[in-house]
Amino acid sequence: MRKTLEQLFQEFLYECEFVKKARPATLTGYSQTFRLFMKLLPQCSLDTFSSGTITHFFKILQERKRIVGKGIIKIGVKKSTVATYWKNLSVFFEWIVSKKYIESNPFKEMMYPSPVYEDRKYLKKEEIEKIIAAIHIHHNNILVLKRNLALFYVLLFCGLRKQELLLLKIRDIDFERKMVTINADISKAGRTRNIPLHSTTIMYLKDYLNARKGYTTPYLLVSSLRDEKLSTDGLIHIIQKLRYRSGVEFHLHQLRHTFAVNFLNTSNNVVKLKQLLGHKNISMTLIYLRCLPVNQLVGDIENMNIDTFV
Repeated sequence: MRKTLEQLFQEFLYECEFVKKARPATLTGYSQTFRLFMKLLPQCSLDTFSSGTITHFFKILQERKRIVGKGIIKIGVKKSTVATYWKNLSVFFEWIVSKKYIESNPFKEMMYPSPVYEDRKYLKKEEIEKIIAAIHIHHNNILVLKRNLALFYVLLFCGLRKQELLLLKIRDIDFERKMVTINADISKAGRTRNIPLHSTTIMYLKDYLNARKGYTTPYLLVSSLRDEKLSTDGLIHIIQKLRYRSGVEFHLHQLRHTFAVNFLNTSNNVVKLKQLLGHKNISMTLIYLRCLPVNQLVGDIENMNIDTFV
């Protein structure tokens, strides 16, 4: 009996989790994309799947109406979202080809929708100051204040991803070497990397660790309610509160972009940034160059001299 797409997807997911050792966030991305695909095209099967099916799926995405926020109706999706769905589905169907259920992956015949990023991804100095002020003013107790300050400065001066931050353990912090270690098992790239700690970050980390002495969990960031690590929902709740109280519309990943932009502005070294961000290749790091403020390039242009032209 021929397997359904749902059955094949479960096998794919199982292999990704236990053989490929894909991160939970990656598995969630695959699942969410596949669920949406099957929701919009419930009759799709191996026998009917083709490049035309893919085109139809993205056509529905662009034309469907959906309600967001407080009853706001939106139509269409961003090109970056289309690119994410394209990649997630292509990986699945490439796996199906490798298992010889189909001869070729239709995605290979289609043009990849390279996303165009035009919005500013980094936070400005005045926005950072507003967020820090909000952390100081609005807190339930000293532990929450010191945890949130440590959390914010680690993100701002280390450029960590969300899961890297949440899965960080106290033992990963080396105050003597002034270094934080991101182990391979929590890194998206699957590689261990060391990031030097800024002196300000060290100060807030030590202050926070002194305040959380009563906790036994090995994880660095703790819940304010119980002796366990801070959850994903808990972190999202903190960010939502800071957005409201600071008046700054930002998301967690913008702190990683802020770190990248300011490191480049200080060092002008993309290779070093690649290592710090934990990217597999330099092309991933170059994406962060898209949001470099133009005024940071003025001096570079002015330093050009016709006498030194090649």
